[in-house]
Amino acid sequence: MFLILGPVLNAVASFFWQPDTQGVTAGTLTALSCACWLIGLLALYDQLRAEAPRYVAVALPLTVFATVGGVAFGVQSIHEVLFDASHADTIALLDQHPFAAWALYWVAGPLFPLVLFLLGVALLRLRATPLPVGVLLCLGALAFPLSRISREAAVAHVADLLLLLPFLYLGVRALRGRSGSRPAGAVPPEVVSGRNSSMASESRT
Repeated sequence: MFLILGPVLNAVASFFWQPDTQGVTAGTLTALSCACWLIGLLALYDQLRAEAPRYVAVALPLTVFATVGGVAFGVQSIHEVLFDASHADTIALLDQHPFAAWALYWVAGPLFPLVLFLLGVALLRLRATPLPVGVLLCLGALAFPLSRISREAAVAHVADLLLLLPFLYLGVRALRGRSGSRPAGAVPPEVVSGRNSSMASESRT
């Protein structure tokens, strides 16, 4: 459920963007989407741990810090409206506080699309999802920062859709897994058996 709520709220938020700022509603939805995404991704990592323990060990803390950055940007949008300041003005003011700027924005912020891109690569390498799911996830992760830097709503809608589609697949599969078909986010058994048989064949040769 949370794997779906995260990208859905993120996609809805971009429809509330205002000319000079993302606004209070969009900022609130962005912060909430980060929280939902974090819950869903932590559950997904738990299911991928057996297949890719090193990846999960790195991805998990990166995801937590990335979420902090996403929430910070959402709160910034709210403050822009509350204090009647443009986005450019808040960035200029933020530069006067380099520790906060770098810790919460310029480092933590870009981690979020990086986390999503690494997840797409991991799913492709593990063959844990159909090929288009991993590809769309990687493309969405690349488009996401471009849409937020340009602040063009049309570009944001495209980036959000690219992220929404793969997470819809992952979220629906997670819900079905809870009903007994397969653990949420788990690598399909046929993929694992196919990979194991392939490795065994290579070892004999």
